[in-house]
Amino acid sequence: MMTGWTMGAEAWIWMAAWAFVLVFVVWLLVREPHRDERQDALETLRGRLARGEITPEEFERARHLLES
Repeated sequence: MMTGWTMGAEAWIWMAAWAFVLVFVVWLLVREPHRDERQDALETLRGRLARGEITPEEFERARHLLES
């Protein structure tokens, strides 16, 4: 309840709650998705094979190293 120019405790609680919600939504929007580094390496390896930068034998050796 507002009395004069001051705010009561309820108003401060509601403002804090909305600030928390706003900060949480911003955090959800800007955080980076969690990715497995091993999968990233395999994707890079597959891309190199597809572009012809490495041979299938080199791909298999590297894949075996990554999976072990």
